[in-house]
Amino acid sequence: MAKQPMLKFVNVDRDMPEKRDADLRNQDFDEIYAEFAAAKAEEQASRCSQCGVPYCQSHCPLHNNIPDWLRLTATGRLEEAYQVSQATNTFPEICGRICPQDRLCEGNCVIEQSGHGTVTIGSVEKYITDTAWEKGWVKPVTPTHERTESVGIIGAGPGGLAAADMLRRAGVQVTVYDRYDRAGGLLTYGIPGFKLEKDIVMRRNKQLEDSGVEFVMNCEIGKDVSFAELREKHDAIIVATGVYKSRDLGGPGAGATGIVKAIDYLTASNRAANFGDTVAEFESGELNAEGKKVVVIGGGDTAMDCVRTAIRQGATSVKCLYRRDRANMPGSQRETQNAEEEGVQFEWLTAPKGFKGDAVEAVIVEKMRLGAPDASGRQSPEVIDGSEYDEPADLVIKALGFSPEDLPTLWDQPELEVTRWGTIKAEFTTGRTAMPGVYAIGDIVRGASLVVWAIRDGRDCVEAVLTDLNAKAAVAAE
Repeated sequence: MAKQPMLKFVNVDRDMPEKRDADLRNQDFDEIYAEFAAAKAEEQASRCSQCGVPYCQSHCPLHNNIPDWLRLTATGRLEEAYQVSQATNTFPEICGRICPQDRLCEGNCVIEQSGHGTVTIGSVEKYITDTAWEKGWVKPVTPTHERTESVGIIGAGPGGLAAADMLRRAGVQVTVYDRYDRAGGLLTYGIPGFKLEKDIVMRRNKQLEDSGVEFVMNCEIGKDVSFAELREKHDAIIVATGVYKSRDLGGPGAGATGIVKAIDYLTASNRAANFGDTVAEFESGELNAEGKKVVVIGGGDTAMDCVRTAIRQGATSVKCLYRRDRANMPGSQRETQNAEEEGVQFEWLTAPKGFKGDAVEAVIVEKMRLGAPDASGRQSPEVIDGSEYDEPADLVIKALGFSPEDLPTLWDQPELEVTRWGTIKAEFTTGRTAMPGVYAIGDIVRGASLVVWAIRDGRDCVEAVLTDLNAKAAVAAE
């Protein structure tokens, strides 16, 4: 009788890849988790219970076929595991690193609910695709036939790149336009290297380039080329710009020097630390935490990226202010734990009231308590009277989330419909807008969201684009 390769969660404990010691990892921007060895990956994959209704799969935005590629990994059939993994996910090695698995697949694992500890899905996913790269199983896209139609994609973030990949698989000609000098969007310049080393992103960019995707970088739509020109040039346009407008803070002293936006701070750090670029604002100290008392305002994943970056830059102290408590913070609990291990102090139930100094010297902080639930069901923070105190700071980083830029104005396209939040109005799943041949995906439709949702939107949108291109071709052939 064949030995049962799965259902070993009763006898085998959950185990993560080895995590580098905090005192060592906070000295550099390398990833903090080691890679699984083959035997360990097989062992951890074998813990999967192969349940009839896989909640891990249903709670994954991409509906990745997780139980099947876990079983294939457990039985040593790794190339097949990679094929199953990449069938639904354009960038599995990236999702394996940065997805909040504790809120998605792993957070809904059946054996976790029964007290045995979740399967380490993200780490196995990362292992599968990293091995596929090493073994040469990841190839440039080679469509079975080339099509004459072309699609222009505005934005080289995860949604735009996922759409580019799927379009090339169908033989469509693809040009990606982006304002930055390197493709990847927040994967390249937003997420720090200790969560996602940049060679991981660059090799995907190279694979897409080798697949026939044309990249037009340092290109600002509305300045270097007009939106109308792109519509004239291409058979369809996919808008995948993301949301980059930082939400701001008011209050006395809010205009002081030394109060900076998270996106500016993280971009400067990624350029300097991961690419070796010379960044004037980093060299001058404006966007460098070295030797400074740093206060980060916010409780999401961007705030976690900022506090952990500041530690690595050599800040003398790093504190994170968040107006709710730990249980109600939006960021990953795993990232919060990593930050605490590295020396970050969290000040829960606190919010800034103002700032002192022309060059910031302190944040005026008010203590909060949680009151009645708001419309979303979360308890609303309320100020505790008389609770003010000064928190010394030389650098304050605002990590309060992102809003859409005013694209209809920037692109001189008043007919591009937007919601009251400024996001583009587009059909659910297809990305179709009211403008013929124009689609929109990712954060510019959803608002600030997860990389995995942008990938899902990009893949879904391509189905609609191909349907419309085929219908157009059929009419032309009549």
